[in-house]
Amino acid sequence: MPKKPVNWWLWTKMLVGGAAVCIGGPAFTLWVTPTDEELFQKYNPELQKKSLERRYERQKEFDDFVTKLKEQSKSDKPIWIVQAEEAEKAKQAKVLESLKLAEEVKAQKEAIRREAGLPPKPE
Repeated sequence: MPKKPVNWWLWTKMLVGGAAVCIGGPAFTLWVTPTDEELFQKYNPELQKKSLERRYERQKEFDDFVTKLKEQSKSDKPIWIVQAEEAEKAKQAKVLESLKLAEEVKAQKEAIRREAGLPPKPE
């Protein structure tokens, strides 16, 4: 049984079609996607004003985030573990701060009771 000849026309069509999809698809997406400036111009004036007002704040937050990431990446541990540890530390600090605030409020209430001549509140 003789070997079938290669269908060069079919292979050419497939290569051209594949190239059109692989190269043309992303190129079309880039061509259709609006730039940041075009999107900003489509905002209504109130949103443009709000966006411009918050721009510095967002840039500051991003810079802080990148600085924090650089510090965390200096550790030998994976960055997600370092971030989890820092989140836990922040949570504990927040709890301690709230306990300290509660103690201060309790002390203020007790001072007010003493000034008013009331007996201390039993616990």
